[in-house]
Amino acid sequence: MSIPIILRVFVLVALFSAAAIYESTHVTAIDAPELWVHVRTGTWMLENHAVPRTGLFSQYSSLPWSDSSWGFDLALGIAYRLFGLRAIPIVLMTLKAALAITIFLLVRSAGRGFWKAVVASVIAQLLIPGLQPLPYVLSILFFAVELQWLMQSRYSGSLRRLWWLPPLFVLWANLHIQFVAGLFLLALFLISLLVECWLRALDVSWLSERVRPLPLGPVCVIALLSVSATLANPYGWRLIANAVTALYSDVAFKFFSEMSALSFRHAQEYALMLLIMANFLALGRQRSLSLFEMLILLATTVLGFRIQRDAWMAVLTAIIVLSYTIAVDRGETEPLGKLRVREWGTAVGLAFLLFMVSAARLPGRDALMASVSQNYPVKACDFILAQKLPGPLFHEYSWGSFLTWYAPQYPVVVDSRVEMYGSKLLTEYFEVVGGKERLDEHPMVANAGTLLLDKNSAMAKALLNLPGLKSQYRLVYSDDITRVFVPASNEHEQ
Repeated sequence: MSIPIILRVFVLVALFSAAAIYESTHVTAIDAPELWVHVRTGTWMLENHAVPRTGLFSQYSSLPWSDSSWGFDLALGIAYRLFGLRAIPIVLMTLKAALAITIFLLVRSAGRGFWKAVVASVIAQLLIPGLQPLPYVLSILFFAVELQWLMQSRYSGSLRRLWWLPPLFVLWANLHIQFVAGLFLLALFLISLLVECWLRALDVSWLSERVRPLPLGPVCVIALLSVSATLANPYGWRLIANAVTALYSDVAFKFFSEMSALSFRHAQEYALMLLIMANFLALGRQRSLSLFEMLILLATTVLGFRIQRDAWMAVLTAIIVLSYTIAVDRGETEPLGKLRVREWGTAVGLAFLLFMVSAARLPGRDALMASVSQNYPVKACDFILAQKLPGPLFHEYSWGSFLTWYAPQYPVVVDSRVEMYGSKLLTEYFEVVGGKERLDEHPMVANAGTLLLDKNSAMAKALLNLPGLKSQYRLVYSDDITRVFVPASNEHEQ
């Protein structure tokens, strides 16, 4: 191979494997608070050969629950059964590599050159930081694929890729609830097509000439099939009905920082703003209307700037739309097939080899559990289990998911399943821990046999220092991160 080809192969290997190698040395995957309930649900499905329909692992076991990510949970449960705790960083390594590869291939298929696709993939990885081994990463990948197919159909006039949307939605609806974002994207596409058909009938001259007209009938059929495809899941229409509660509940906006607006205190946020500005500049320089591009840029920008969690939508939209709208230097444009099969095979093979070596070098269970114990109440749970402290258990919200996995003998009072608990119950919980309710009167605390609290939490300090509460609760265990209390009437001692 010539030096330019060797260089490109080296760049591809680095692009596809760098994030995975980083994860294998830093193991950030186990820091995700929501992770553990997915592991526990996956193992439960393997043991019971069924999907959950009620509030498993919770003190409110009668609550209805539709596990919108049951497919991901099942796959994670299988990986956990095969690889133990190592499965968690391996899943995240796989998802990070998939993001790098997906963005590169999508931008290349838009007709951009090799180096532009590399830069786009790097930008996507930098502007979507902190990926976790959770099902939302699959929504990131599916959203990018869907958007690229929609854009390609607009500029080619072909429906060939759009017929793959219904199968995509079948898979997506069984892996993560944000398939509704894909439906929203498809709705904007259909609205744009309808308006553009109407404007062409009026013979306006300011529509983009690069956008090819598409037959309205088949597109409507594809959209209808795509919506119907989302019903092919164990819960049917209930997933769509629960989507708003799961993704945009009032309690989430009130208590979860990920639902707040961008603070513009980080370099990535300013970089995203510049990227979006570049998109609007590129669209403006066309001096013609690209309606779909304008609508999705406006929608994802508003959503991403308002909700930090969904900023990735703005990132992907900006990258893919820009790859179609910027002026293309035909001398630099390179078809996807220019890299020969041997060179692609070499790059993918070397990246896979590095991936396997990195996975093999992951710490063992004991080392991973030592890392877990730095952020989660492992030692406190061991004490509770050894002493057989009484239930029910009251605990920190961020530990609920972990407790479903590590201490399943004690049903949790709350965890990350917002759609199951609902706004009323979760609001009551946060008002209790926030001091807006009397601890000795609210049933959550008054009926609890054991309280597992963060050492530095206001509630733990109140139980230690306020005379009225100090006489009612006794500290039975304390370590660097936790304090365990029981009602004074109990006979358990440290």
